[in-house]
Amino acid sequence: MAKGTTKRMVVMLVIAAILIGGMVWFTRFKNTMIEKAIKGGANPPQTVSTIVAQETPWQPTIEALGSLRASEQAALSAEVGGVVTAVRFDSGARVRAGQALVELNAAPLQGQLAQLEAQAGLARVTLARDEAQLKVRAVAQSVVDSDLATLKGAEAQITAQKALIAQKTIVAPFAGQLGIRQVDLGQYLAAGTAVVTLQKLDPMEVDFTVPQSQIALVTTGTKARVETSAVPGKVFEATVTAIEPQVDPSTRNLKVRARVPNPSGNLLPGVFAIVHVGDGAAQEYVTLPNAAVTYNPYGATVFIVKDEGKGPDGKPRLTAEQRFVTPGLTRGDQVAIVSGIKPGETVVTAGQLKLRNGSPLVVNNSVQPSNSPNPVVPDS
Repeated sequence: MAKGTTKRMVVMLVIAAILIGGMVWFTRFKNTMIEKAIKGGANPPQTVSTIVAQETPWQPTIEALGSLRASEQAALSAEVGGVVTAVRFDSGARVRAGQALVELNAAPLQGQLAQLEAQAGLARVTLARDEAQLKVRAVAQSVVDSDLATLKGAEAQITAQKALIAQKTIVAPFAGQLGIRQVDLGQYLAAGTAVVTLQKLDPMEVDFTVPQSQIALVTTGTKARVETSAVPGKVFEATVTAIEPQVDPSTRNLKVRARVPNPSGNLLPGVFAIVHVGDGAAQEYVTLPNAAVTYNPYGATVFIVKDEGKGPDGKPRLTAEQRFVTPGLTRGDQVAIVSGIKPGETVVTAGQLKLRNGSPLVVNNSVQPSNSPNPVVPDS
């Protein structure tokens, strides 16, 4: 009985030894394979494109989207109601300031005006007669004073009546171009009903917004250039005339208005436009293709090519180093780097998505991303 028990214990010990030895061998084998993978296949050389960072002149410029408006515009309407007795303009006509456009029936008011003028005439005669009698002391001074007050009251009524009559005529408040007529002869026109629009098209104004990060580049008097697809191939010069004194808290943008000469009348209100604002002396910035920068929630990064000397095969050994940068303004396909890159450093421009710190590199610059400050969209 004891002899059988001893034999079973020996067998169990042998089995345990075999299992422990197997586990030790498997662990060593796994570690060996991991080391080989790290040294070899897990981080093979990655093919990338590169560019040497250089400082280039950079004219600070803002490109914004804007909308054109007339420098003066109004929807003309009558202050009072009445029947239209005369229409003195055509749709689209150019008019001068003060020109009569629409007349309403003012006959009853004209009749009241004649009555008031007659009363004023009588008051004037009465005052003259009493002033003559005052000289010979036939009347008291109070009578003359009363006559004078009566005359002034009558003249004031005449002035008020003439103002009422003037409200029956719609006139152009400024020189400009009329829109489409919205009134006809004989029509009853209610007070406030618009009859036509009037636009002053020279000069025009363009409204656009500037992000708060670029507010310092815009001041009153800053020159700008305006382009629009409504007049293709032509650039209009503009000047900033007004800046909103506060930033919109919902968009963090600042509203700006610029004035655009428009003597030919090519620009029209409501047209979409692209505004380029640039002023001041050119500055030197390290410039990279925008494709070289990776933008993340925690910051912008690039990969620098580091020369680690020659490898066992005698060839240069290049590795990647990730670096945080501070991007600045953009122009076309380029971005200015405010900090993080020095001139002369080699930066990866393509293939960086498969890189990490220390990745070995193979440089192939046969294909490069676009790096034009003024890219042109090819015709389709």
